[in-house]
Amino acid sequence: MFHIFKNRLEITGTLTTITALRISQGRSTEPIGSDLPVVKDSLGRPLIPGSSFKGAMRSRLEAFMRGIDPTLAKEPSELVSQAMNSHVKTLKEQHKDDDQALTKALDNLTDEVSKVFGTPWQASKFQVQDLMVEADTWFGQYQERDGVAIDRDTETASDGKLYDFQVVPAGTSFEFKAVVENADPWELGLLMVGLHQFEAQQIPLGGGKSRGLGVVSLELDEMIWVNPDGSEALVKYLEHLVNNQLQSYNKTAHEIQSLKREWSTALIHKLTQAVSAEKAHA
Repeated sequence: MFHIFKNRLEITGTLTTITALRISQGRSTEPIGSDLPVVKDSLGRPLIPGSSFKGAMRSRLEAFMRGIDPTLAKEPSELVSQAMNSHVKTLKEQHKDDDQALTKALDNLTDEVSKVFGTPWQASKFQVQDLMVEADTWFGQYQERDGVAIDRDTETASDGKLYDFQVVPAGTSFEFKAVVENADPWELGLLMVGLHQFEAQQIPLGGGKSRGLGVVSLELDEMIWVNPDGSEALVKYLEHLVNNQLQSYNKTAHEIQSLKREWSTALIHKLTQAVSAEKAHA
């Protein structure tokens, strides 16, 4: 899947918290401070793990795809089940002397969403860097909020279950950067749907969603698209890459919209085929 370079898409932008955000690092072991601090970088500033962003996006896209055809997105538990592990192990044994046959067998085993986001046996095409806080929106202060566990029988506060938790204030911005490599047009269309969900504030992040926490807004501001149509174009790209001259691959707003339409059309075409195939087998 990655043994030949086909294309590369780099996306940058800004993710801003609309409501307070809580991505917990677990219960604190410190004698003082918050019971449930948020994830921080080495300097004590908030950050959003790229895996948190990617996981939330994958979950939303899986829900969409299963609504169309359940075979398009396997359940996460199925991907790590003992039966699946045994099946993968068997395939590797059967094709241990033929990498090409093994790649094809594993690809046939992989559902459509996992081909983009990865599985235990296949690398992801979509990478999201940890989102670092933008210095001019961070004033060095977290908010502390109180919580209490409720006894389900008495519907009152449980004794000794008062706790506090930390949140990142609303209005804090983070740098967003993602890379997609060797993706098919429909896969890029699928990713555009996921990113648009963040642009529309429809995918919350972190914990406390039922309390209204975690609403975020994504604004994309740059897209670098490398799609060489032959060996000469790839050599030219490598020349530009080593000389740090990638301006020609940086797309304008008009070009970005055109690419999004092209990728979205490919996605709709693929999903339409999936629906037709499902009806034929019904």
